[in-house]
Amino acid sequence: MNGEKTIILQPDRQDFEEIYFSGDQGNLFFSPTTKGKTITTLVIGAILLIVFIFRNDFSGEKAGILYFVSFLFLLCVIFLSVSINKVSRWRRQVRSYLSKLERCRLYEIRFTDTEFRVIIDDQEESSEWKDFGNVEANEQYIALEGKYSYMFPKKSMSGKDYQLLKTVLKEHITA
Repeated sequence: MNGEKTIILQPDRQDFEEIYFSGDQGNLFFSPTTKGKTITTLVIGAILLIVFIFRNDFSGEKAGILYFVSFLFLLCVIFLSVSINKVSRWRRQVRSYLSKLERCRLYEIRFTDTEFRVIIDDQEESSEWKDFGNVEANEQYIALEGKYSYMFPKKSMSGKDYQLLKTVLKEHITA
């Protein structure tokens, strides 16, 4: 590659939201992070309810079952609330970032043989190619993970620029 190449993005909040929140990513109870914990908590809650209803049928030595199931339910609720908090925090960060993108006047990607830069208005993040550990490129977006993590929707740039970026990233990032 000769010299510096520049790709100008036209960010549209809707394009980014389609990708970030696809597959129930932003759903507090049924995101990929919380779905299993929600189902487990509901199952343990149902078991606790059944045990509670039939608590009078237990003999003295079997009364510990109610305490044990109550303890399991409490643990499930705690783990679920921690996961919900993570999803909520992630959702808040994404929405803040998308609001920033909505207001930006300039969104550029610049790269050379040695570095990769992203410029949003007057903020610039610069990385060397070796700083990136993984690239995911499909028909909807390109995602980069490393020192900084990025996601660039295909709809935010021309088809030619998308193919150029995809090719350059595959050349420079080995994972």
